[in-house]
Amino acid sequence: MRPGHVGSVDPGQGAAQPGAREADTNDLEQIIAARAREHRLLKGLTISALARDVGISKAMLSKIEHAQTSCSLSILKRLAAALEIPVTALFRGADADREAVFTPAGQGALIIRRGSHVGHLYRLLGALRGEHKRLEPLLCTLTEASEVFPVFQHAGTEFLYMLEGVMVYVHGEARYEMRPGDSLIFDGEGPHGPESLITLPVVFLTVTGYPQ
Repeated sequence: MRPGHVGSVDPGQGAAQPGAREADTNDLEQIIAARAREHRLLKGLTISALARDVGISKAMLSKIEHAQTSCSLSILKRLAAALEIPVTALFRGADADREAVFTPAGQGALIIRRGSHVGHLYRLLGALRGEHKRLEPLLCTLTEASEVFPVFQHAGTEFLYMLEGVMVYVHGEARYEMRPGDSLIFDGEGPHGPESLITLPVVFLTVTGYPQ
């Protein structure tokens, strides 16, 4: 190691540089400005009227809407209250990076369940990990009439949309003859599943919404 380089720090590593921090702050001010103006216009308020409700000057509100000043938390709370929105609505778009899952046709993960080996195919169309596992979309394809009809029970609400074929679907004591275009939404804790296949192949989409 050459003399003079002991303990040196690469400017591109470590703590964020002042320029980056200033850029982040400016971006946040731009977002707050856009949201404040958007909600003010939605309520049909003038700058003067909103400034009066918030308890600040018209000039101050104008600066906020033009991203020319940083707001204190106190002012943000009063602004949100005057607009009758949650404070978080003023930051919408600040954390724009959100997880998304794209599944090309025919490439969803196969789910093994009872009946999977006798013409019952369940393909997962995508899932968000961790705390975001709120929906589970499955494409179900039944290609053989068999005596294996799984009965499912789970927490949450399920939506079923029929795409192809004809089947009788059971939920609790009720039975539904389902054809393309038919849909069913039900409590997942009730026993449910296909009871009989009338016209093959049977293809349907199910989307389960899990409780928070």
